[in-house]
Amino acid sequence: MRRLLIALTASFALLLGGCGYNDFQRLDEQVKADWAGVLAQYQRRADLIPSIVATVKGEANFEQETLTRVVEARSRATAIQATPELVNDPAAMQKFQAAQGELSGALSRLLVVAENYPNLKANQGFRDLRTTLEGTENRINIARDKYIKGVQNYNVLARQFPTNLTAMIFSYQVKATLTVDNEKAISTAPVINFDKPAEKK
Repeated sequence: MRRLLIALTASFALLLGGCGYNDFQRLDEQVKADWAGVLAQYQRRADLIPSIVATVKGEANFEQETLTRVVEARSRATAIQATPELVNDPAAMQKFQAAQGELSGALSRLLVVAENYPNLKANQGFRDLRTTLEGTENRINIARDKYIKGVQNYNVLARQFPTNLTAMIFSYQVKATLTVDNEKAISTAPVINFDKPAEKK
């Protein structure tokens, strides 16, 4: 009886391995880790914004509307609770992406407007923050790409035969990926040339 039980257990384990069960576990953990990487970079950017805003506020007559948009966009982006479960909720993921995209646009606008303020461009603190922000945008892009590839691998496993049967049995749903209408613009780090004199408008 014991030998039969061991044989059945071994057979079941082989069956699970052959039907992709172990692959689902591995890829699911990878997607979670990749998503955590994306969130870490978005948080890094959010943490930079108060310093950027404080530095820009020191410039006389800086466009208040531009600053307000950045502050409000950051508030909306950080208000969304980005839990690991977000990857399984397409609607919540879309809302999260929209908020992050809005923040990217507001920051890009702020850097463009800053070109019209020579004193701000000459401010070493602002220059350092701008460089850090550009590096963070690049990190976000890399983390997003890694997450997208991880989700793609998981979703292919969930849809292809015969592993799609395992997905149905264990309720493994396809995961939400990062796609936005202006993804190319959002994933491109803002570039500001501080060496070129800005034209006054």
